[in-house]
Amino acid sequence: MARATLRIFLGAAPGVGKTYAMLEEAHRLSGRGEDVVVAFAMDHGRSDTRALMDGLEVIPPRTVAYRDTAFEEMDVDAVLTRKPRTAVVDEYAHSNIPGSRNSKRWQDVEELLNAGINVLSTVNVQHLASLGDVVSAITDVRQAETVPDDVVRRADQIHLVDISPELLRQRLGDGKIYSADKIDAALSNYFRLGNLTALRELALLWLADRVDEGLAKYRLEQGIEASWPTRERIVIGLTGGPEGEVLVRRAARILKRVNGGDLLAVHVRAADGVAAESPQALEAQRLLVRDLGGSYHIVAGEDPAKALLDFARSVNATQIVVGISRRRSLAGRLTGRGIGNRVVRDSGDIDVHMVSHPLGGRGVDRPRQRDFGRVRVIVGFAMAVVLPVILQLLLAASPTHNITTAVLLQLTGSVAVALVGGLWPALLGALWSSLLVNFFSIPPVGTLTISDPENILALLVFVGVSAAVAAVVDVSARRSKEAARARAEATTLGDLTRGASSAEDTVEGLLKQALDVFQMRGAALFRAVGSAGARSAAAGSAVSADAANGGWRLVAKAGEAAPAAPDGGDNTEQIDAGTRLVLSGRILPASDRRLLSAFAAHLSAQLERRQLAASRREVMRLAESNTMRTSILRAVSHDLRTPLAGIKLAVGGLRQSNVQYTPEEEQELLATIEECSDRLDVLVGNLLDMSRITSDSVNALIRPVRWYEVIPAALHGVPAGRVRVDLPGNMPEIDADAGMLERVIANIVENAIKYAPDSDVVLVGAAGGLSSSTLNGRPSGELCIIDHGQGVPKGSVVRMFQPFQRLNDVPSTTGVGLGLAVAKGFTEAMGGTLTAEETPGGGLTMVIRLPLSTGITFPQDETQAPLEAQSVLLERRHRPPSGSPNDPSREAR
Repeated sequence: MARATLRIFLGAAPGVGKTYAMLEEAHRLSGRGEDVVVAFAMDHGRSDTRALMDGLEVIPPRTVAYRDTAFEEMDVDAVLTRKPRTAVVDEYAHSNIPGSRNSKRWQDVEELLNAGINVLSTVNVQHLASLGDVVSAITDVRQAETVPDDVVRRADQIHLVDISPELLRQRLGDGKIYSADKIDAALSNYFRLGNLTALRELALLWLADRVDEGLAKYRLEQGIEASWPTRERIVIGLTGGPEGEVLVRRAARILKRVNGGDLLAVHVRAADGVAAESPQALEAQRLLVRDLGGSYHIVAGEDPAKALLDFARSVNATQIVVGISRRRSLAGRLTGRGIGNRVVRDSGDIDVHMVSHPLGGRGVDRPRQRDFGRVRVIVGFAMAVVLPVILQLLLAASPTHNITTAVLLQLTGSVAVALVGGLWPALLGALWSSLLVNFFSIPPVGTLTISDPENILALLVFVGVSAAVAAVVDVSARRSKEAARARAEATTLGDLTRGASSAEDTVEGLLKQALDVFQMRGAALFRAVGSAGARSAAAGSAVSADAANGGWRLVAKAGEAAPAAPDGGDNTEQIDAGTRLVLSGRILPASDRRLLSAFAAHLSAQLERRQLAASRREVMRLAESNTMRTSILRAVSHDLRTPLAGIKLAVGGLRQSNVQYTPEEEQELLATIEECSDRLDVLVGNLLDMSRITSDSVNALIRPVRWYEVIPAALHGVPAGRVRVDLPGNMPEIDADAGMLERVIANIVENAIKYAPDSDVVLVGAAGGLSSSTLNGRPSGELCIIDHGQGVPKGSVVRMFQPFQRLNDVPSTTGVGLGLAVAKGFTEAMGGTLTAEETPGGGLTMVIRLPLSTGITFPQDETQAPLEAQSVLLERRHRPPSGSPNDPSREAR
């Protein structure tokens, strides 16, 4: 079944009369005898719209319940069953209620169209997906219901329903759009005069684009090549030279003189003209065109002028902007060989602007390449003079010879000269040979007079064939050399492209590759101090950039003779306004400049990639910080309520004057307050520590620390008999922050007691206090905290150190799950590691490894040190130790 037709009534804003116009069209079709039904239409509370539904068959909508509310939606099945010729479906961009067969009304319309039912529908310009951001910026209202532009563009007909903004506001004020209680708010917000004017312009421009597409399709179908200046469209011809930026800006200024129009930049890439283009300049010009709202195109063609005109006619251009010729020779100007002159001559009805630029008339004609080399050319000229004489002497030694033999022999000599020296030596040799043949072999012999006309023809053919052979050899040699150079450049560019696509390229790697390709001794990349990305580029480089040279910062370098300043090399390539690539070793020929520009473009892309990577890391860090802050807020709002509720309940009970508590009960309430306060203090401390860790604001104050100094303070408040300390007497000093290490041990011990309630916890030091592993090449000290509880499965060990994790999802009243996360963060901040191992026989062993202090000292009385530490532990359990979580001075430290 053929697809039916869709007609859409487009409006700039609510109230312009889209539904009214759609219903009028339905009445017109019905009056012609066509079967028309109203599948879904809304009168929006307007009596005149409601009156237009009279006389039309209306298919009742179906009712959909959603969140205890009944909504009306189009009954697609009923419309398909009824199958009218035309269906009226209002609000094409409407989002259906969840539970409907389609999520969008335009999808319902697609079903009707596929079933052969014509559809009339409506849509506002603010519902077009491509204009959603623009409309929200104008009206400060974000549209939730949108429809893809290509879906609307597929409509067979689009009717613009338009009224002036002043008349629309008047209709609103008369109460014909909204009820009286909404008029003032609408007039002062969405329906402001400026908003309506902007929306109207958007609708007109969008529809103009749609009409332009239809015009282009018609001209293509009818084979019309002549330009129809229905809309201003300017085409810029770019050669790949630096003057392109001047042309783009001039074309943009021309386009500003008219309201609306298109800016199209085109670069014609010819097979023999690639060497004249600069990839770096073209990329900069492409970005400029994009910033000015235009489009950039590349076309291929042997004849740049013809290809440019063909492109201009294909897009129905009205004007072409080209630059004046850069040719300096008088012949180049008089013969009109410049592309601009040919475009003007063949443009027909398209206006052409010849724009002057700083390089106009100051450039040089492309030099002819010495494809044979200077030595071969000199040898060729020598052969052109000597070889014909030798061949003529050989002919003179022969007793009998004729003109044909002489011509063929001299022709062979001309070919040999062409193979050695190229075109010009071959031409000289052909002329010299012709004179010798004429003097010695053509009657009358001994004079330059030719009596037989056939001999004249033979001599001319000889000269022509010699010149043609020389030209063919010369062109073949040039093409062979160009092909070899192009093959080498293609291989190099392929390597660059592969490196870029696989993210293997680095700035330093590209510089080293440039040294090999161009046979240079040094390369350096400089960025202007203060330019965008200079700091991030320098920070990401392995080369120090502490000093600036004349306002330039060294980003990267390679080679033994890398330039120390931007003006200290033999070759300088300007990547952009703030970046320069400098090479030293030899001056590059013009033929290598294009490849150097390709390297510069890849370096620019690599610098941008480095900046994007740094931005991405920063964004990820901020996202992680935001996630952590959200989790912290969740914990504060939920997990901290229990101790607060306990404190409030106990304090409230003590404050009741009509209740008499026994001393034991009062002590119990006070103990509850103290216990809840301690729990609250630990939770808040962990939250603050985790916040510091995630925001990279943890600064460890590293100094030599003994395990005995921090263990007593870390075990303060631990119930007697739950923890056993078994450390050797020769534990060496470690480099750590005493306060952080105390918190690490305290959190691990608290976690062990919580999840191993029936087990004792043992603190064990490695033999001699030394670990078998090293940290960053330094020996490390090790402390093991062992329990014999239920342990942790291997698959959950990594997740155990993440914030807000609890074993087996225990109730949140036991804490917010930050203890081990804080411990791991603090350990890593001190340059150590915190790992978990399975305890033989069941349980979990937490291993703290920290680097040994550079000045290792041991206790004088090794046998008494552990006992002294344990006695200190017993003595300090009754008071908060210095540096503990309850010590106010710790936060300042």
